[in-house]
Amino acid sequence: MRAIGVSRIGGIDEVGRGALAGPVVAAAVILPEKFRHRKLNDSKQLALELREEIYFELTTNIDISWSVGVVDSVEIDRINILRASHRAMRIAVELLLAPPDHVLIDGLPVVPFPIPQTAIVDGDCVSQSIAAASVIAKVTRDRIMRDFCAQFPQYGFSQHKGYGTELHLLKLHEFGPCPIHRRSFEPVAQPLLALEGLVATTAPAARRPRRKISRPAFAP
Repeated sequence: MRAIGVSRIGGIDEVGRGALAGPVVAAAVILPEKFRHRKLNDSKQLALELREEIYFELTTNIDISWSVGVVDSVEIDRINILRASHRAMRIAVELLLAPPDHVLIDGLPVVPFPIPQTAIVDGDCVSQSIAAASVIAKVTRDRIMRDFCAQFPQYGFSQHKGYGTELHLLKLHEFGPCPIHRRSFEPVAQPLLALEGLVATTAPAARRPRRKISRPAFAP
């Protein structure tokens, strides 16, 4: 792309789309032309300590331009998660001090978008700028969820970061949703059904014992 005169190329990725609670977070990153990092990869494939280390290296490098966009659960419920993810991406790129000439986006095209784009499925595995964005977005969101865990300790957000794990669904059933839960998501409204589905799909095929889950009593 630089061969045809595009000098400032940004990478964009988001995290939190599939979570049941908390915001969706996107990051936009512009790396120097000859930037290389042998450990940088899709954030989901990095151990926690390494991800934090790379985050520090990226965000303290004065030659790297980066920003994040955050859309909270209230807005997610209002406009839906796909539009919220796209909004977070647009916010992130608009917050860059100098806009890129072109952006590489992980996944599918984002429409509308203020800058020319190229969408790359699994782009965080093939583009260093997208991988850098995935690390910054992931670490940013994880820290947000740890802060929420201090406010709502009964849900264990620091462990599952708001995703639909067995622990999270059990806590949802026990305590009901809190202010950061995405109430438009079906598992938030019906955690028992989601939990039964999760247990059925994760238990070994040869033996899938039914987990006894107490249901609330209903009047006949």
